[in-house]
Amino acid sequence: MSKSASPLLAFVFFLHFSLVISTSHPFPLPLWPLPTRVSYANPISIPISPSFHILTPNLHPSRHLLSAINRYTHLLLSEHFIPFVPPSIPLSPSSPLLSLSISICHPSSPLLPSTNESYTLSISSTSGLASVSADTPWGAIRALETFSQLAWGNPPVIAANIFIADQPIFEHRGLMLDTSRSYFPVKDLKRLIGAMAANKMNVFHWHITDAQSFPIELPSEPELAEKGAYGPEMRYSVEDVRDLVEFALDHGVRIVPEIDSPGHAGSWAGAHPDIITCANMFWLPDGPNNWSTRLASEPGTGQLNPLHPKTYRVLHHIFSDLASLFPDPFLHAGADEIAPSCWSTDPTIRSYLAAGKTLSSLLSTFINSSHLLITSLNRTAIYWEDVLLNAEVNVPGSLLPPSTTILQTWNNGPNNTKLIVSAGYRAIVSSSDFYYLDCGHGDFPGNDSTGGVSWCGPFKTWQMIYDYDILEGIEEEEEARLVLGGEVALWTEQADGEVLDGRVWPRAAAMAEALWSGNRDETGRKRYAEATDRLNGWRERMVWRGIKAEPIQPLWCRKNPGMCNLVK
Repeated sequence: MSKSASPLLAFVFFLHFSLVISTSHPFPLPLWPLPTRVSYANPISIPISPSFHILTPNLHPSRHLLSAINRYTHLLLSEHFIPFVPPSIPLSPSSPLLSLSISICHPSSPLLPSTNESYTLSISSTSGLASVSADTPWGAIRALETFSQLAWGNPPVIAANIFIADQPIFEHRGLMLDTSRSYFPVKDLKRLIGAMAANKMNVFHWHITDAQSFPIELPSEPELAEKGAYGPEMRYSVEDVRDLVEFALDHGVRIVPEIDSPGHAGSWAGAHPDIITCANMFWLPDGPNNWSTRLASEPGTGQLNPLHPKTYRVLHHIFSDLASLFPDPFLHAGADEIAPSCWSTDPTIRSYLAAGKTLSSLLSTFINSSHLLITSLNRTAIYWEDVLLNAEVNVPGSLLPPSTTILQTWNNGPNNTKLIVSAGYRAIVSSSDFYYLDCGHGDFPGNDSTGGVSWCGPFKTWQMIYDYDILEGIEEEEEARLVLGGEVALWTEQADGEVLDGRVWPRAAAMAEALWSGNRDETGRKRYAEATDRLNGWRERMVWRGIKAEPIQPLWCRKNPGMCNLVK
């Protein structure tokens, strides 16, 4: 939760009063995510001066804030967004808006998990001036996005006589993209991150590698990409990564890298076949009715051998390179979906088990070493919940100190979130019941007589995503504080850059608002109808900005507000 408000107040605010708008009728522009507080009397619009500029008096802006200032100045003067339904805000003969002044309390504050993103924004028609006040540059970047959403038209005009006070409920508002099963060019990743920033999402969880491919070039282990990527043109170079990290910071987005291990590691076998068990074997040797003997949870087999000393030398090289490429204090190490039978194909592991040891003790050996490697690099380790909660193979909590471990939940909805925070761990919520964007598109294995039913169907609609309260079932303040936030996830068995925008947007925007300002109105009721109208308008602007987001209603509904509601 935002560090600028007490956790208890923020918690109560989220559950009961997620939104305060000082008006008797909806604001006539589709702001998204809806700010915490919007105050206006009788809004009018004023022209934006062709010489409009953004000022930072008595402030030396960081390169990231300066980049944002340049970007939003250009956007304000050149976007010329023409809404399908013109806003009902009269144009005032007042002087045009000349400038926006930014003041920041802590201008050198880095972008961290606990960074304060609060801001205030005011626009005056009488002075022709606007002002932003923020605790950090990152709050100022959020304010600039809201400011841009208040403008429209050609020549551009902007809503005036307005005051906005805004801050997020949850500090972690992310999106996970898998770039192993399908490769995404850097331009696609930049477009995704830019759209995330527009929705005030602040964490790009980059699931870089998996069993299918190893697309990132690492200086200490060059053969992993040389032999593990789909091809030379489907790799991320060191220069690509550094460019992407800087681009993300310019947009107020952190990149958290994930190298999945010890499962999902088949793509390592080309470079290091001696440390991979069951590599390149058929994943269901005894057929779909014998799931217990599976070698992987989907096509693409291979797991790291925790008993081979070389495993940890390679892992050390990888983690060290990641720490040098990604400045974020979090490093995601995977640890999901261990297939017991894969490890059992290895003779050394079979001997280990025959001596009375267990697969859980084998995983513990691996996690103990990998966790120490991560923390030695001054990083907090993130693991998928499986490492603690999987019924077949897991590790004791003593190996995962809560001070240096975060668990990401994806199974059993609120139940597993509760289990994680009850054990004292910080949680990132990615429930497949609500937040998996790939669900509902069928399955991909061939000769499937089941009809290709998606394992996590149905399709997660934006309403389903918007409706989910990630604190459901968590009543104690201390446990609520441990829920850092959530991430929508796109696994890419059936997605690539050609369909990326439509798979993600506007559904990810639904989570973005729910975690920023909540999904309830000032009375505590879910605000479905009002949110539908705004999301229609916001999707329209995203498309204008080059994001090919899917429509959520026919245009007739946009022209006839309220007529497409289920309840009058």
